[in-house]
Amino acid sequence: MRLFSFNGSGGVIRPITQNHRSRTPTVQDQIWGYRRLPPDLSYYQSFYIRYQAAVAWFGLRVCTPMISIVVPVFNEEDSLPELERALFDAAAGFGLPFEIIAVNDGSSDRSAEVLKEIAARHPEFKVVNFRRNFGQTAAMMAGINYASGDVIVSIDSDLQNDPADIPRLLKKLDEGYDVVSGWRQDRKDAAITRNFVSRVANRLISWISGVSLHDYGCTLKAYRRDVIEGVKLYGEMHRFIPIYAKAEGARIAEIAVNHRPRRFGSSKYGLERTLKVILDLLVISFLDRYFSKPIYVFGGFGAASMIAAIGCLFWMLYLKIVEGISMILTPLPMLSAMLFLIGIMGILMGLLAEILVRVYFESQSRPAYNVQSVLNMTSAKG
Repeated sequence: MRLFSFNGSGGVIRPITQNHRSRTPTVQDQIWGYRRLPPDLSYYQSFYIRYQAAVAWFGLRVCTPMISIVVPVFNEEDSLPELERALFDAAAGFGLPFEIIAVNDGSSDRSAEVLKEIAARHPEFKVVNFRRNFGQTAAMMAGINYASGDVIVSIDSDLQNDPADIPRLLKKLDEGYDVVSGWRQDRKDAAITRNFVSRVANRLISWISGVSLHDYGCTLKAYRRDVIEGVKLYGEMHRFIPIYAKAEGARIAEIAVNHRPRRFGSSKYGLERTLKVILDLLVISFLDRYFSKPIYVFGGFGAASMIAAIGCLFWMLYLKIVEGISMILTPLPMLSAMLFLIGIMGILMGLLAEILVRVYFESQSRPAYNVQSVLNMTSAKG
């Protein structure tokens, strides 16, 4: 008697309900009595199926998918059917359970209807619909929040990223890395307005952040869940997730991936995003280096202003005593007073920021550090 059905593409176990059973099934029936497994399954896949049956029988937690693929979608109705085929073809080679989370970012075309049709065909395909367009960063954040896998893979929905590269990202991840970023080495976009600007921006970001990557803008990336679980994304910061992960101590790798010309629709980005990226980069750099010690920024600026004020004061005295120039004939008295006040305000802002940082950490009982593992101990006290 078969008590569970098996979906080979996702490794999902579903109980088969029967109104009348000839006898009460035993634990052995549930776990080891599954005699009709597909013959092409490996030992590990068969063991995983029986393990899920045991979990279902004993009422324990449901096994979460090992891999979550996050796909932001905005007005991509034409590309979605082909994306469906490509994603499931790639996922069939994982040999692991998976889920695909498509986040519809307020599309104005038929994307929502197409996603609903795909979800009806595949229980592994899950959809999150936004009420309006919030942007790719918000869509990525929602996908990460709804994902239940130990590994999260992000990919664009416009077919320019190749889903066939996902197994290569996972293989690189298995070498001990926490983040694997795709590099569109042979990028199929406009030479000046996209490729050249992107190369300059990537070098600037690598220089400021200290995280050397050739292609921050490539959505195709793989992350271990534990290094991005606490990340909060705003603005256009989805491209800076590797910087967040590096701040948590993550090991980062980069591999060349396939990039294809856009076949449907048009790009949703233009040159106007360059300024946004630069401003977001400043925010990321500040949070990375000074989030837990803001007095170093505000206090340092205030101290520099006060030193400049003292310099202006001595210069004013020199002109008065040595050169015989009246103080009211120069702007130095006013400049010295302004710089001194700015310095005082900078130091006070730094002290207020320190108080806010302590409120942030202590109100959440959150430490200002991140532990990877401990040996011969259970947990920290307090």
